[in-house]
Formats: sequence, structure tokens, C-alpha cells
Amino acid sequence: MQHKMGPGPLLDGAGRLAESGWATSEVKRYSRTAVRAPRWRLKEWDYYCITAPDFALALTVADNGYMGLLATAWIDFKAATATNGAAMTAFPMGRMRLPASADTGDVEVQSGGVKIRFRHENGGRRLIVEHPAFDRGRGLKGDIYLSDPPRDRMVIATPFHGAPRAFYYNQKINCLRAEGEVTLGDERHRFSPDCAFAVLDWGRGVWTYDNTWYWGSASGLHEGRRFGFNIGHGFGDTSAATENMVFLDGIAHKLGDVTFHLPQGGHDSGPWRFTSSDGRFEMGFTPIVDRASATDLGLLRSVQHQVFGRFSGEVILDDGERLQIRDLHGFAEEVENRW
Repeated sequence: MQHKMGPGPLLDGAGRLAESGWATSEVKRYSRTAVRAPRWRLKEWDYYCITAPDFALALTVADNGYMGLLATAWIDFKAATATNGAAMTAFPMGRMRLPASADTGDVEVQSGGVKIRFRHENGGRRLIVEHPAFDRGRGLKGDIYLSDPPRDRMVIATPFHGAPRAFYYNQKINCLRAEGEVTLGDERHRFSPDCAFAVLDWGRGVWTYDNTWYWGSASGLHEGRRFGFNIGHGFGDTSAATENMVFLDGIAHKLGDVTFHLPQGGHDSGPWRFTSSDGRFEMGFTPIVDRASATDLGLLRSVQHQVFGRFSGEVILDDGERLQIRDLHGFAEEVENRW
């Protein structure tokens, strides 16, 4: 039985999770001042991914204690290409001022020629990016408004075995409607709210050194209704709850464990498969392109494979209704971090 959390502070006076479990809203209050761990162990990030039928944009602002990151990525589904850009800064230790809530507070960071702003306005969110050096000087610039937030989201507070002051507080908001424009060189690409949708991955936590996680996400339309999901596993003590949820018309449907079955020949060498312990999420995934990156500095190592593609399969809702999903754009990833 998975535990649904109630309201209150995220951490107790000793810097430990006051309660582990899941929720469908931001019930726990996060504060950096309550953390009882070295500042370089604290990881904070806001990540947005916006997908449309032919392309996707990913934006990351992360304060990982000893390293700050501003990352941009453009994914072209027709050409099956993924182009990454990034700027890093040393030892931000909270100076990036990422907000303590996913619902309030703005982000505005500039480093290495990259400028990213995430703003709350008019009941929605505006994402602004300027990266003149992107793609060897081709340049990337965008202004996208995210609207129509769903009623429910995925919220989870996860502890780590053997590390009482380590935790991960995560929120995923799927199915945000996206409207705006991205310019790549002299090419303009429009995101239309009738077919473009975004997900926010909002994470705050003290992580242990060596972790591998698996995450999958999709947001779009099923028979004219907003549909999406969040699936994942691989790190921490998930005995109190998993992060697996399906969303239809903004309403969450909680799932049990979901297992990722990766192809043998490489992340984009063949279809992935997903099975659930409760039989309510049985899905295939056809890769289009692997947005891969790797950093190996000895003690610090990050190997990431975020594979974009199409999901097809069956989902069973809380009331027993069965949905047959076909060719829903999204991504699935395997990420190894020693940090």
C-alpha cells in the first residue's frame, strides 16, 4: 500500500524527511535552511521539455552545489537529430536562487553566454531562452508560454537507504499547453497549444554519491483529451511510494511499480518495453533519437541517454477504464550519476 502524504514541512529539525510518500499537489514545504548536509551535496533543478509533432525543446537550470548548469537542447523528430548546448559555472552553492516552490518564484540565470528565464505570469509560466552560440553559432532563441495547468501532478518524497539526511523531493507537472516560437538560425518553429505540451521536472534534494535512475514521460492528446504519464524507478527507498502516475483531463491515476525493459543493443537500437506490477501500464516505445551526453572527470561522472520516441500500449485508469494509446510523443531515459 503506497502512502499518500499530508501537508507540512518536508524536513524535520534533524534534516530528515518528516514523511515519505506521494501526493498530487505540493503538500510539503521545502526550505534550504532545513537541510542538514554540506551545501555541495544539495541538488536543485528546474527542467522543462516541450514536445510538438515534429520537434521538441528542453531547458535546464540546475544548481548541483559544486557545479551550476544551464542546458539547452533541440530535438528534430523528422531529421532524427538532437543538438545539445550548455554553460557551466563552478560552486554556485545556492547563488542561482532556485525557488523553494514549484508554484511561486521565478528563475533568471545567465552564464557563459546562455540566458534562461522561467517566470510565473497570468496563471501560467513563461520560458525565455537566449543562446547565441548554440549549434556552433547557429543560435537558439525562444519565448514560450505554458498555460492550462492540470488539477493534479506527481509529487514524491523519497529517502535513501543508509543516508538519513539524504532525500529527493520531486514534482512533475505534465500536460501544460505550450504556445510560442523558437528561432534556430534563420528558421522559425511554432509551438501551438492544440498540439504542443510541456512537462516540468522540479527537483530538490540531498543525493547519495552513486545513482542510476530511469524516467519516462509523455504529454499529449488521446482522442481529443489531454493525456500524459510519469514513470520511473532506480534510486532511493521507494517502499512508501513510487512516482508512477497517469493523467487524463488533469486527474491523476496512481500506479504501482513500473519496470523498464531496455533493448540489448543500445538505447536507440530497438523498441523499449514497460510493464507494471499492477498490470495497469503495459507500453511499448519506439525510439526516434537518443539525446546522449557524457561527462567523466574521475570522481565526478554523468552518463545520460534521454531517448525521444513514440509510446503505444494500454493504460487502465482507477475506475477500470482501458485506454489504447497510439504513437504518443515522449521520452524515456537512463541516467547514471556519480556526484
